[in-house]
Amino acid sequence: MISELRPSSPLPPAPASFNMAQYVLQHAARLGGKIALEIVSADTLPNARWTYAQLERAVLGVATGLLDQGLQPGDRVLLRLGNTVDFPLGFLGAIAAGLVPIPSSSQLTGSEITRMAKLVTPSLIIAEPGIALPDPAPCSVIETKTLHGFTDLSPAAYHQGCPERPAYIIFTSGTSGQARAVLHAHRAIWARQMMWDGWYGITENDRVMHAGAFNWTYTLGTGLMDPWSVGATALIPAAGNTPNDLSALLSRENVSIFAAAPGVYRQILKATLPTLPHLRHGLSAGEKLPEITRTRWEEQTHTPIHEAFGMSECSTFISGSPSKPAPDGALGFGQTGRHLAVLDRSGSPVPVGTTGTLAIHRSDPGLMLEYLNAPEATADKFLSDWFLTGDSVSMTQAGAFIYDGRGDDIMNAGGYRVSPIEVETAMTLHPGISEAACIEISVKADASVIGCFYIPSDAPIAEEELTRHAHSLLAHYKCPRLFRAVNALPRSTNNKLSRAALRRLIVANDTKNK
Repeated sequence: MISELRPSSPLPPAPASFNMAQYVLQHAARLGGKIALEIVSADTLPNARWTYAQLERAVLGVATGLLDQGLQPGDRVLLRLGNTVDFPLGFLGAIAAGLVPIPSSSQLTGSEITRMAKLVTPSLIIAEPGIALPDPAPCSVIETKTLHGFTDLSPAAYHQGCPERPAYIIFTSGTSGQARAVLHAHRAIWARQMMWDGWYGITENDRVMHAGAFNWTYTLGTGLMDPWSVGATALIPAAGNTPNDLSALLSRENVSIFAAAPGVYRQILKATLPTLPHLRHGLSAGEKLPEITRTRWEEQTHTPIHEAFGMSECSTFISGSPSKPAPDGALGFGQTGRHLAVLDRSGSPVPVGTTGTLAIHRSDPGLMLEYLNAPEATADKFLSDWFLTGDSVSMTQAGAFIYDGRGDDIMNAGGYRVSPIEVETAMTLHPGISEAACIEISVKADASVIGCFYIPSDAPIAEEELTRHAHSLLAHYKCPRLFRAVNALPRSTNNKLSRAALRRLIVANDTKNK
């Protein structure tokens, strides 16, 4: 049996005339008075509740305002916005007008966003005061005050066209260490239907709270666009809420589905959670969820966390779900409609149980169009009809996927291939470790060891204690030989642990100290 998952019921193609924003807001006419979005906080906030009718009206007003700037369909709009409703208004307003919005993290520095702007060449920037801009600005800049004024303009008509045409661009760090601009088509939102049952178990009656900021693509998709696409209510905590605030909001707002990154779950669990009678389950993505975090959440809430695996180039495509939970130790199953495989170096599916490279068939409607202005990088990701994720996995007889790490993250210990995820999970079971990252470190020209870099919960831990802990859970060859307490671990703008950046820091420090 080979490791290839073919869709038994492929997703029908998107309509020939299609607009992503219109699809997201398709329920506005039927559910006009229902709350589509609520920005929740311990305090009362102005303009915190938006009905479906108000949301669509504002989005189409923004579309009019953007077109009035002289922009033409296909022009790009860079979003430099913070954790406010301005973000989805600018994003969907641009798409409604046929423009191509480019979300970006508000945490990017001036030099970072300057380099990225040169890559995507925007025709307009929408900016919140105080957030770094490209220097010099490559185009006109409008501030949020002007954006707010657009919401009262006469509504534009949704720009219609082929679902294959560009819809939006997101940045990914990839494996090269350089930001790449991932260009997605309008059909990308159509493909997200495969997540509704394959991960969320979402219905129109749900109240979905996502703990991330508006300008994170995980929040934009899972926390906003997908709930709206099914007619549910999206709840986003206002900026500044603490983990304790989130616990109270989960109870007060009758949240039925909660989505967050693993680190948020860990922070919330530092205090005792209130009773959550309406919560059905949690969702986790962005990085591997530690088993100790999952266990503690289930003990306190009596609800599961369903994890999803994906990437900027295709969003999530493997997950556990309420109807089909992931087996212990597995990422989950391919979502219904996906065509996935585990390949060898020649591009052939490997036998079940054998480790290889996870690949997505190029026919997947959620797959990117290309890396903008990087044809060679785009071509390098494809092998025949397969898009190569760069992740090492194996597939079980039951069709579940087991993750072994990024292809370039796999460590070699005495000739054995070792997944950093496995070692990190074991080390974070120590009560004194908050987070851990493991990488292979060269100690001699011909020798390397596994190093564990960890954030202590309180004070650094004796190396003897950590060695004893590792050996109690791992085979000898998997155990770290070097331990170092750190204040923080490097992360990408998408908040993912970056082992590549950690390796660069270690090399730089070692060079400096020689």
